[in-house]
Amino acid sequence: MARAHLISSPNVSSLTTGSGGSKASKHSIKAQIQYNPLRFQPSPSNNHYKSTERGATYEESNKSYVAKAVTVPSSESESEASNSKNIVDSVKNFMAVVYQFIYPYAMYGRTSTTISASLVAVERLSDISPLFFIGLLQALIPSLFMDLYVNGVNQVFDYEIDKINKPHLPFASGKLSFRNCVFIVAASAILGLGLNLMIGSPPLIWNFVLNVILVNCYSMNLPFLRWKQNPVLAALFVTTSMTLLFPISYFLHMQTFVLKKPLMFTRSFIVTLLFMGLYSTGIALSKDIPDVEGDIKHGVDSFAARLGQKKVFWICISLFEMAFGVAFLAGASSSSPFWIKFAACLGNFVLGSILWYRAKDVDVKNPASSGPFYSFIWKLMMAGHVFLPLIR
Repeated sequence: MARAHLISSPNVSSLTTGSGGSKASKHSIKAQIQYNPLRFQPSPSNNHYKSTERGATYEESNKSYVAKAVTVPSSESESEASNSKNIVDSVKNFMAVVYQFIYPYAMYGRTSTTISASLVAVERLSDISPLFFIGLLQALIPSLFMDLYVNGVNQVFDYEIDKINKPHLPFASGKLSFRNCVFIVAASAILGLGLNLMIGSPPLIWNFVLNVILVNCYSMNLPFLRWKQNPVLAALFVTTSMTLLFPISYFLHMQTFVLKKPLMFTRSFIVTLLFMGLYSTGIALSKDIPDVEGDIKHGVDSFAARLGQKKVFWICISLFEMAFGVAFLAGASSSSPFWIKFAACLGNFVLGSILWYRAKDVDVKNPASSGPFYSFIWKLMMAGHVFLPLIR
């Protein structure tokens, strides 16, 4: 680089092309330039400013080089921070997809059933102890894996239907691959059963095993299975799970396994079964109202497709209102103190009124209207679970 600057400078040009010098001197100057350019000293009078500029430029170049050398570790740190952030974002996105995969409203509904049935098994306030909360966690945690399995199997075998009825679901939308879905389903079954076996509660073990068997019969497209194509068997599956398996297993787990009390069906437990029997039947019938188009296209028979969406919708509303009515009457005739009776009656009356008010504005033929309403009735059921333990 030094050679290039010197040769191209005006001063060097004058030295090599001037007419007053001998050939020897010219050869000597060229040799100095070629072999020892750093020793060449330009004339102070002619090149003072240019030498200063070159010196400044050289110093600035050095300074720039040093600055870049110092900033290299900073760039590596930023790269590591960026990679860490990408990993965290990937985990968050995957958890968000799994959250959608599990059907949040169904998970919350099953969780509220677990808590309500466990509280129904409590006879005295002294029963609500650390032991009670440990038993509640024993019921809740394995059930999360059961929810993943139940909803996962249904999505795997309903892929073509969900592309029409529920294109937002992770598998139908392509957010989850088939391999990932199968892995989640298989891991959920293994972890759920393994945890229940470690806990050792017979009601929880039987609840998990029977639910897995029933959902396989309901969803799998195998000979003598695929019950969801038959409206009676499909409704029977939902009603059996929500009315019998869930409440009874969690009630027995808390009463006999955790609190070590003899088996006894209390009044509040019987009211819970009546409430859930009516409400779960309504859910079993209403779940197909937004999905009529895809069900008909793929040969899935349902009461909504057979009887009409509007007729089935108002049958479901009647069943829901009957469930709140049963809880209202049971609360009014309860032996609990007045303020507890008042809270149970008022709560069920308000829930029934909200249901009726919202039902009038639903367009049953529009999935954008009937779909959110289906999620809404799950929320009302969760609210109803709050008042069931108050009935004694």
